[in-house]
Amino acid sequence: MTRILSTAGTEFRIALRNRWVAIALVLMAVFSLVLSLAGSAPTGGLGVDRLSVIVASLTSLSVYLIPLLALLMSFDAIAGEAERGTLPLLLAYPTAREEVLIGKLLAHLAILTLAVLLGHGLAASVAFWTDENALDGLPALARLSWSSILLGATFLGAGYALSSLSRRPSGAAGLAIGLWLGLVVLYDLALLSAIVADNGGWFTTEAFPIALIANPADAFRLFNLTASGATAAAAGVAGAADAIPLWQSLTSVLLWPLVALALAAAAFRKVTP
Repeated sequence: MTRILSTAGTEFRIALRNRWVAIALVLMAVFSLVLSLAGSAPTGGLGVDRLSVIVASLTSLSVYLIPLLALLMSFDAIAGEAERGTLPLLLAYPTAREEVLIGKLLAHLAILTLAVLLGHGLAASVAFWTDENALDGLPALARLSWSSILLGATFLGAGYALSSLSRRPSGAAGLAIGLWLGLVVLYDLALLSAIVADNGGWFTTEAFPIALIANPADAFRLFNLTASGATAAAAGVAGAADAIPLWQSLTSVLLWPLVALALAAAAFRKVTP
C-alpha cells in the first residue's frame, strides 16, 4: 500500500503540471454551469424539481466528456514513460506492475473526481438558488457523481491498456480517440440503425438491451436516467432506460472499472523496457 500511495503521489504532482488537469476542471465547470442555467425550461412540464432535470442533462454531458478526459489523461501513461526512457527505471523499483497501475489510477482518478465535484457543485448551487424544491434531486446528483467517477475509472483503465499496447504516445493517442468515437458516438448510431433494420424483431427485443448494458457509457447513462426518474427528458437510445432493470445497468457500471483495470494489467505485463 505504501508503494501504491507513493506512486500515486508522484503521478499526481506530475499531473498537476499537465495541461489536461486545467482543461478537465474548466470544461466540467463551464459545461455544467451552462447546462444548469439552461435547464429550467422543461421542469414544469415534467413535474420534477430543477436539479433532477439538470442531472438528466449532466448525464448526457458526462457520457461524452468523462471518457474523453480520462483517455486524454491516460493514453501516454505507459507509452510516454517508454518514449522518455523512464520506463526501465520505473520497472527497476521493487514495485509490482499492478501497483504502478493502481498508483497511476488513483492519481488520475483524483483529478477526475475534483473536476466532477466542481462541475456538479456549480450545478447544484444554481439549482438551489432558483428552485426551492431542488433538495429532492440531491440523491440523483450524488448517484451521478459517484457513477461518473466509476465511468472515468473504466476509461482510465482502457487508456492504460492502449498505452501499453502502443508503446508510442502518438499511436496511443490515435487508439484512444478511436475507442472514444467507437464506444461513445458510433456504437449508439449502429444500434439505432440495427433497430430500424430489424423492425421490431429479435434484435430489438432480445439483443438490444444486452448490447446497451455491455457498453460502459450506455450502462452509465441508463443507470442514472432510470434511478433519477428523469427518463422523460431522454431521447434516442437513452429512451430505453425504462425497459432495462436498474440492477442490470448498475452491475455493468460496477464491473467495468475492474474489467478495464484487469485488461490494463494484462497488457502492461507484456511490456518490456
